[in-house]
Amino acid sequence: LTRAHKLQKRAARVGFDWDTAAPVAGKVREELSEVEAEIETGNAERLRDEIGDLLFCCVNLARKLDIDPETALREGNAKFERRFRRMEELLAKDGLKVDDLPVDEVLEAYWERAKDEE
Repeated sequence: LTRAHKLQKRAARVGFDWDTAAPVAGKVREELSEVEAEIETGNAERLRDEIGDLLFCCVNLARKLDIDPETALREGNAKFERRFRRMEELLAKDGLKVDDLPVDEVLEAYWERAKDEE
């Protein structure tokens, strides 16, 4: 993330940059759709390449919004960890464990409960 941020700042100094965050957000959506297309193909090498492009664009969006991507990711990690632990606690109160339940049904409800408590 830090290297991507530095590369983008360097490119911006010579004018290779968008004026606002809006087109960068559009580029993030474009890269995400390319990731989704590669998921369909199952080509791991192409998928890794597209994930790299997506992450690079996400760093650029953070830069355009004056957000440090390392700090944002660190805080995102902490939030996920906090919510996941709380979800496990809620499950335990009901006599359940994470690996007992399907993600798309019951776990989603417990995740939302943990999220709502914040």
